[in-house]
Amino acid sequence: MAPELKIGQHRVPFPVIQGGMGVRVSGARLAGHVAKSGGIGIVAAAGLALNSSYYDGKNYFKADYNALQDELRKAYEIAPTGVIGVNCMVAVSNYDDSVRAACEGGAKLIISGAGLPLGLPGLTADYPEVALVPIVSSVKAAQLIARKWHKGFNRLPDAVVVEDPDTAGGHLGEKLENIGSGDYDQYATVRGVKTYFREQWQLDIPVIAAGGIWSRQDLLYALEQGADGVQMASRFVCTEECDASELFKEAYLNCKQEDIGLIMSPAGLPGRALKKNVEHIRQRDVDLGLRCPSGCLKKCAYKEKQDRFCIVHALDRAQKGDVETGLIFCGTNAWKADRITTVQAIFDELFPQ
Repeated sequence: MAPELKIGQHRVPFPVIQGGMGVRVSGARLAGHVAKSGGIGIVAAAGLALNSSYYDGKNYFKADYNALQDELRKAYEIAPTGVIGVNCMVAVSNYDDSVRAACEGGAKLIISGAGLPLGLPGLTADYPEVALVPIVSSVKAAQLIARKWHKGFNRLPDAVVVEDPDTAGGHLGEKLENIGSGDYDQYATVRGVKTYFREQWQLDIPVIAAGGIWSRQDLLYALEQGADGVQMASRFVCTEECDASELFKEAYLNCKQEDIGLIMSPAGLPGRALKKNVEHIRQRDVDLGLRCPSGCLKKCAYKEKQDRFCIVHALDRAQKGDVETGLIFCGTNAWKADRITTVQAIFDELFPQ
């Protein structure tokens, strides 16, 4: 019998959070069906404007705000009583507005990484029922967040996600040179974070393992090693309910282990993706003479000096099915995908009766 997962005021039958995947890879359909199956469904806030009816090519931030609230509404239509949250990246220019839109739209938790969410409790002060969950890769980062939150807002995290930079997909919270060195111990970090909150704050909060979780065996190992639950993203891509196009899903089905590697995002963070077409992504933007179209990131090498490529549009193209010049983020286990399945079938495999 799997332990249930309780984060803040919110409780689900199974200790699984579906990881946030932008742009619109984890939208309303995926998040809603994960919540319906008994996990925590997560809508990724980043870039929702681009594939929405609100966007006219000039109003990116306003459209993003409205599109996020739309996505939450649609997710709750699928799972009216489910636990649905939003992943908000600290690195985006409209971070504050994304958090506010998530709260106004009924998100039950905010998961926040791609930077340290030091001001998050201030943005959610009018929504005390919204659980706050930072993503970290070290005990030191968790300590810094806890001290800042307690001093500035008299608030502490409701849970912490510990992301393994050696296996997770998308943007990673570690320096490029440290990833894959063999020095990182995810479950030592999980236990260290749990110990810190118990000893320093007399607080027993859930600590969630993220990165490299694919099978029931992976999940059981994570729980045995001290995690209270797992966050899974890549595993849910090849489902009927995932919001990405069929061509995006086929890229997972067709990839080999050696196709997955590290890139440097224009956001200044390493990322893990299918790497074979990265030069094509860059060349497309060069050939078109593309300037920064939306200003979506606070710091962006493409916005500042045309270095690398426009990441939000590259992710959006991939989600729509352009796998030649679109960027496909994935974790190290994406190559294990061998069929299109359903969200419920994955839960049945993870938690057999």
